[in-house]
Amino acid sequence: MKKILPLILLVLPLTIFSQEVKIAKGTINDSLTIKGEPNEYFSLYLPTNFSMTRAWPVLFLFDMKGESRNTMAMFTNAAEREGYILAGSNNLKDSLSLSQNVLIANRMINTIYEMLPVHKERIYVGGIGDGGRFATLMPTFIKDIKGVLSCGAAIANTEVLTRKNTFYFIGIAGRSDYNYRELLESKVILDNLKFPNLLLFFEGEHQWAPIDESAFALRSFTLSEMAKGTIPRNDSLINDYFESSLIRANELLSNDKPLLAENVLDNAIQVYNPFGDLDSLKTSKKVLRRSKTYRSKKRNQGNFFLKETLTKEDYGYYLEEDVLTYNYNNLGWWNFQMSELDKMDKSGNEFERRMASRLRGFLNALISDSINIIATDKQVDLEALNFLYQLKTITEPKNPENYLKVISYSALVEDYGTGIFYLEELLKTGYNNKEELYGLENTALFRISPEFNAVVAKYLKDARYGPVEKN
Repeated sequence: MKKILPLILLVLPLTIFSQEVKIAKGTINDSLTIKGEPNEYFSLYLPTNFSMTRAWPVLFLFDMKGESRNTMAMFTNAAEREGYILAGSNNLKDSLSLSQNVLIANRMINTIYEMLPVHKERIYVGGIGDGGRFATLMPTFIKDIKGVLSCGAAIANTEVLTRKNTFYFIGIAGRSDYNYRELLESKVILDNLKFPNLLLFFEGEHQWAPIDESAFALRSFTLSEMAKGTIPRNDSLINDYFESSLIRANELLSNDKPLLAENVLDNAIQVYNPFGDLDSLKTSKKVLRRSKTYRSKKRNQGNFFLKETLTKEDYGYYLEEDVLTYNYNNLGWWNFQMSELDKMDKSGNEFERRMASRLRGFLNALISDSINIIATDKQVDLEALNFLYQLKTITEPKNPENYLKVISYSALVEDYGTGIFYLEELLKTGYNNKEELYGLENTALFRISPEFNAVVAKYLKDARYGPVEKN
């Protein structure tokens, strides 16, 4: 009985809209129904120490593919540590309009309000990439939101920000994230507007932040509310933040990462400022910035920022020109650019390696944006789409979708030579989904041809349609 009792306590019976639903604590609960919307669902995470007897902070996480469970899984450890409820809609889609997505998110938020004892002064929203950008727009439409946690994305529209409706913006990004510099630039704007904000950086690309960084962000939200008097002051929590910040800065410095150490100290000075003496933090920062290592790395980073800016301008110019003219002849130039980035990936200079990663991410995002724009036109330019998908086989060679799109288009215009070439290139990557391949749109005649099946047999051993025997 002693072993069974803790498990029973982790299940919380709730009466939701006249129906009793059992919500498990310490795990993600899927497919809960939105009030009044039987076809809308959300996921919910309650910390293991959750109870209905006090008000709780909530972080609403947005995923623009409707995959809330995957997004929430990246935050459950941080939420457990810091005592936050998590919730995410399964119905948000980047194919929907902004107003539709806002209404979906608002219905989920109102549902949580009715279900749980939510602290109305501690409502936060967040996401990664497009989800993060969408989150930055939500305070414009929903006034209760006190903070935004955006991973790998800056504020979508700084022009709508006003000091009459401020929220606490926390941006998190890997230094190799293609949006890293956009976040740096947005901080200048936010600081000039005197808009509360914090940037947390880590070693990584366009990805969810490590657990420690996510927990640090949630802790910053909590301390911000303590500073405003929204919740009682907790000296133990404050001192832990102060000490852990100094420890993290020293660890980063000892690991030859002075710029990350500076970021930690900057954040600590800002967050800890309302609570106590900043002398030790400011002294540590002064010592850091006087060091030769710091100055050298700061200068090195600035040099590669300049090179990156010029390269991005080239990418934007040539991509626009090539799409307008269907310039397949320039695919060789793009292939050369990718080989140059591959060389940079192996560079002994850390800033050059990060630049290469950011440039690759930037270019893929630029191509994807172009695809989305063209695909949603009233008259879709199929030739332009085909060029972009061919380009994506160069910039994103391990993604089979790009090859399949080119094969499908080539079959549509009866350019079977190009179709065979990209079929073989696809199979060279290790792709082996024959069901998908033989069900590909526009390929009814192409996939029964001897040439098509010969290539399939070469790589997958067994083609669906064998050679026609001659009498």
